[in-house]
Order: sequence, then C-alpha cells, then structure tokens
Amino acid sequence: MNATFPLGPFEPSPANPILRPRGTGWESANLYNPAAIVVGDRVALLYRAHAADRVSRIGLAWSSDGIRFAREDDPVLVPEHDYERAGCEDPRITQVADTFYLTYTGFDGASAQLCLATSADLRTWTKHGPLFPGFNTWKTLPYGPNGPWSKAGVIYPEPIEGRYWMWFGEGTIHAATSTDLLHWTPVADDDHPMHTPTPGRWDGTLVEIGAPPIRTAEGLLVFLINGATASSPAQVGYRCGQIAVSLADPAAVVAATEEPWLAPTTFEDTHGLVANVTFVEGLVRFREQWFAYYGQSDTTLAVAVSPVS
Repeated sequence: MNATFPLGPFEPSPANPILRPRGTGWESANLYNPAAIVVGDRVALLYRAHAADRVSRIGLAWSSDGIRFAREDDPVLVPEHDYERAGCEDPRITQVADTFYLTYTGFDGASAQLCLATSADLRTWTKHGPLFPGFNTWKTLPYGPNGPWSKAGVIYPEPIEGRYWMWFGEGTIHAATSTDLLHWTPVADDDHPMHTPTPGRWDGTLVEIGAPPIRTAEGLLVFLINGATASSPAQVGYRCGQIAVSLADPAAVVAATEEPWLAPTTFEDTHGLVANVTFVEGLVRFREQWFAYYGQSDTTLAVAVSPVS
C-alpha cells in the first residue's frame, strides 16, 4: 500500500536540551523519556527522572510555547508497589473525555511490566497495575529477557469498530484491545508480534513503539517508532522512524520508513548514562507545529519541531 508519512521533516530545537537534571533530590542525576499532551493552551510533559540510585519517578512540567518548561517540584508518580519498587519509567499518555490514561513501565529490579494509571488532573493518579502479566515481547527474538517483560504502551483515543486499541512492546511490537480502557487483551500471543526488527537496517536489533498515533486522511494511523542496533550491551544506537497501520486492520503494519528521521548527532545525544540514544515518547500538535519530545542518552530531554503540513 502506498502511504504518505505526514510527519516531518523535524528539526531538533537549538534550545536543546530543554530540560536537564537539577538539585540534589529525585531528579538530580538523569532526566529523560517524556510523555506529552496539550492541556488547554499549554503543553504538559510527564518525564522520567532519577537520582544516582536510578529509581525512576515521573515529574510534571508545563510550557506555553512547547520549548521552555516550568517544572513542578514534586514527582506525580512514584514507586509504591512491589512490581515497581525499582522505578516508574517511560510514560506515554492519552486523554479520553475527562480522563488521562498513562502507561508506564513498572520495574521491580528484574522484570519490566507495562502498567496503567488514570487521572483527572495529571497530579493525582490511580494505579491499575500491570496490564499483561506473563507476556514477553522479546520471546521471538534470540536475545533479550527470557521471563515476563512488557513496556511502551500507546493508546488511540477513539474506538475503532467498538474497541479501543493499544500498541505496545520493546523488542517486538504487539497490539491489544479494550472496551473500557482499563482491561486490555492482546490481539495475539507473544509468539506472534505485529512488527519486528529488520536485520541490517537502523532498527535491526529491536523496535519499540514511540508516541500515540495520529490519524491521516488516508485512513491510516501513523506512529513514531524507536529502533536500535546493538553489537553489545555497551554499543547501542537508538534512532526514530515511522510506521503506519490501517484503520481497517490496526494489527498490521502497512508501511514503514526505511531510514530514521532522528539519530544521535549532538554531544548530549552521544554522551550520557546510555550513550547514542535519541528516544521519542511524546508527540503533540501545538500552535500549528508538531513537537516530538525525546530523551538524549538517558540523561537530558530534547525536542524536535516540524510545521503542520
């Protein structure tokens, strides 16, 4: 199927990094991987940050221009339960009616599980626990975790033929559906992903869903997607491209970019806790521009901007 990718070209902002670690507390060492959403006339970022202990919490920041953000002092999501005792990580966010739905990774120190929380104000959250216990999105690959592992869930805010859809996964990508936005059922088991790495390409080692999709006039849902190559655990390179699915079959990829639109280039992109990482998790349309928010080497936070075509 011929598909037009309407997003881009993106240009990293000259203001990058737009957020850095600060202080001596919970966001003092690393700050990265943000979810983004427009609320009224402002952009809200929910970002991952931690001190030297690497136990992540989720913070909240606000901007009137999409570039300059004012942070709230305290995190809005913190580890409380055993399944997230080592961190609340990597949020994505969608709003349906008056409720915000936040997916995040609950990490217990050994296993990562995709979790869900809901809120009416972005500050007070109700946690609904892990969504896919026992599911392993790495199962079909010859490397990666052997036990339960799931991350990176993005939700489309409108039902498709009576069901809501989520796309999730690190390593490979899967789809799930729901009728109430709280209880989700994978479309297929973990032996049958809908999208996998492409050997020899920029996403040859792993793929991971990026930000919630946008709908095109062609009846497609277009996603920003992260991909990586790795010759060893210490030699990785994360880049960002795009994929598309059809509203007629949301569990099948119909088009993918052969080259990434974002790759590590700057000092912050190539130096940090995990070097050579540009990792997108937030995308908003704001003031007739697209703002794509990403983490730089798991250490700082940046944005790339594109006019709305």
